[in-house]
Amino acid sequence: MDTQEQLDDFQKRIDAGEKIEPKDWMPERYRQQLIRMMSQHAHSEIVGMLPEGNWITRAPSLKRKMVLLAKVQDEAGHGLYLYSATETLGVRRQKLVEDYLYGKAKYSSIFNYPTLTYADICVIGWLVDGAAIVNQTMLAKSSYGPYSRANLRICKEESFHKKQGYEMLAKMADGTPEQKKMAQDAVNRWWWPTLMMFGPHDTDSPNSAELIKWGVKTKTNDELRRHFVDRTVMEAEAIGITLPDPDLTYNEETGHWDFGDIPWDEFWSVVKGDGPMNRERMKARRKAYEDGAWVREAAMEHARKKKLREEKAS
Repeated sequence: MDTQEQLDDFQKRIDAGEKIEPKDWMPERYRQQLIRMMSQHAHSEIVGMLPEGNWITRAPSLKRKMVLLAKVQDEAGHGLYLYSATETLGVRRQKLVEDYLYGKAKYSSIFNYPTLTYADICVIGWLVDGAAIVNQTMLAKSSYGPYSRANLRICKEESFHKKQGYEMLAKMADGTPEQKKMAQDAVNRWWWPTLMMFGPHDTDSPNSAELIKWGVKTKTNDELRRHFVDRTVMEAEAIGITLPDPDLTYNEETGHWDFGDIPWDEFWSVVKGDGPMNRERMKARRKAYEDGAWVREAAMEHARKKKLREEKAS
């Protein structure tokens, strides 16, 4: 059991802005919250490869194929950074992976939507990666050292992804009538799911207050969402894209853009597994994991034999 003295000393370190490292004492609840949050982030990076990977061979030019291939590769790397960081909390990677593959852990709801056209790939880069940067920039200041450092590196790469998506969408929005229509249609479909990425309203979030108290997060879901909307309105206007919200208006008093009601029923339906692509995404990831079992077994056997040889030699 954590003693009150330990908890008080830990909170003092958090309040002083110190980083907590793997060998430092931490409340068990802090450790469990980090495992939940960091592993969910890692799962999201890996599952996020699927909607984009589907378009690598169908991108409209060799340049766009290379850009998308590099981006998907980056996402795999982000997942590996985050799994490695989560392992510092004393949990095995295999358990983390199996928890989400077989229904015990979640990943971001945004990746349960289909990519119907190539314009969706552009919009994912602009909106989804743009929202991710807003969140990850905040997480780069997290109180847990390994998570903070992983996000520093991830943010640098995500910035390129966002710029690529925005540049590609701008070209489409300035293209033929068909391309313009395709770009606007993609924005219409991805706008609300992107706003849902930041999580439920602060009053409905069961974890935000505790995470902010411990410095894992430094801003609430609603604060992050508002910052994202403020920035995106200007970007959309610059390339002639209309955001699909008739209630989107600038509030002179607050200095922020007010937006309409988010369809939370849809959000919770997707989170519970009833989104357009939940089952397909999990089927694809489980198949990849199960088909790759022989590779993991061979690697483990090689490591075991190498260790035996080293022990005999010593």
